[in-house]
Amino acid sequence: MSDVSDVSDVSPVNEAGAVSDAGAANGTGAVGVAGPAVRLRVPTDEDAFVWHRLFDDPEVMEFVGGWSGERSTYEELTARQRRHDAELGFCLWTLLDPEGEPVGFAGAMPWPREWGPTGEIEIGWRLARAAWGRGYATAAARATLERVRAAGVRSVVAMIDIRNERSMAVARRLGMERAETFTSPSTGVTAYCYRLTL
Repeated sequence: MSDVSDVSDVSPVNEAGAVSDAGAANGTGAVGVAGPAVRLRVPTDEDAFVWHRLFDDPEVMEFVGGWSGERSTYEELTARQRRHDAELGFCLWTLLDPEGEPVGFAGAMPWPREWGPTGEIEIGWRLARAAWGRGYATAAARATLERVRAAGVRSVVAMIDIRNERSMAVARRLGMERAETFTSPSTGVTAYCYRLTL
């Protein structure tokens, strides 16, 4: 998913999946997800600080520019996601673990660049290192797929750095198929474009 384009020229990408709206009816805006009991919620102003802290880790940022960016980047990003949710019915949501603690983000947004899958909706995910290997990315991605399907989206893509084996495994678990390969004209980073018809 086109990570925060402000942070890297290749997506924020990915650890993502399909949805159940079990939690949406409770008025919290949170979405219940099959698999681990994670929740997705529209990012708050405070989440800009939380995301900045969670992603201030070279391992987390390895495939999305290598650094977490300035806090102002996340302030703009969370504000943009609130607009996307209001206007499109989907965004990069804050991902909460079973205890309700933020562990990253997952969701969808329009591909923001002039190269790559222009005009497509990209799904993606980014989790704090401590949250890896617990099934959260796949569960959140499945929830994302259901939400975008409910919003009328008929297909999605996931742009994944060709070195990011963990995210490619998540995409395969979602039933996505590798299609095109794109190289960023500004960074030279190559990414696989995974596709899924909903």
